Amino acid sequence: MRPGPLNLITDVTGLRVGNARDDALRSGVTVLLGDGPLACGVNVMGGAPGTRETELLAPDKLVPGIDALVLSGGSAFGLAACDGVSEGLRAMGRGFAVGPVRVPIVPGAIVFDLLNGGDKDWQANPYPALGRTALGTAATHFALGSEGAGTGAMTHRWKGGLGSASARLDCGLTVGALVVVNALGSVTVGQSRQFWAAPWEIDGEFGGLGLSGPFDGHHEPPMSKRLGEATTIAIIATDASLDKAALTRLATAAQDGMARAIVPSHTPYDGDLVFAVSTGAKPLPDPVLTPFQLGHAAASALARAIARGVHAARPQPGDLQPCWSGT
Repeated sequence: MRPGPLNLITDVTGLRVGNARDDALRSGVTVLLGDGPLACGVNVMGGAPGTRETELLAPDKLVPGIDALVLSGGSAFGLAACDGVSEGLRAMGRGFAVGPVRVPIVPGAIVFDLLNGGDKDWQANPYPALGRTALGTAATHFALGSEGAGTGAMTHRWKGGLGSASARLDCGLTVGALVVVNALGSVTVGQSRQFWAAPWEIDGEFGGLGLSGPFDGHHEPPMSKRLGEATTIAIIATDASLDKAALTRLATAAQDGMARAIVPSHTPYDGDLVFAVSTGAKPLPDPVLTPFQLGHAAASALARAIARGVHAARPQPGDLQPCWSGT
């Protein structure tokens, strides 16, 4: 299992990612778009999620696919980014057909970044416009770190950010991860710069510091944020042909990657969530073995993406936390 050529979620052929950010606001929006509708599932393990249209993704619900996924800053205000994306998709003729009308299906999730030092005294909600801008920039190449929905992200100790990674399985399938790291927990060990995700690092992609132990299993980490101020939200993508039920299982397996990279994770005060999407381009080589392999690849890619997002964060005037790369 090796990264794809870009080491981004867009190594899954047919996917594009767009970012929009507002540096004064210290927030932004990230959009994942496919060439066509994408089968999608979701798993929520955090205690404080903020979401839109996730109930549609249950295996027993009507809509078979989604048109885009939105990750946004702005807490509940950021859910309005989906409106801007929906309007843009409607103008493109995309959406679920209901008679002569097309209704874009755009689930989304948000992180809390309202107390990060940015100017939040807006007269009109800025997130619909940010969503539409992000949609318009969607491409196979995109920047990580302080971009899109990761613009104003923070963690227990370091500035957070937008991360991505990919993996090519020996059977020919591809798995990719996209994540906004805004966690209550820590992505590094103690007071060191070593990432918890280090055992899954490939080719020094987030600093190559390795990981040494043993670690204090009796340590009780302090809370550095207040209730509702944290969340890590992610998307797993694959070209394997999976239905909504299988994608729900893939999203569940990918949560292990969050637990590998953030300590602690899935707390009552995080809204930790993973979407999983499939382009359906390739059949499963083995209906028994392949889902097992995909789950491991998804968890490993997500752990790597989390570390890459923090590793790529850039300093800006007025930051409340240091950047990993700036120490």
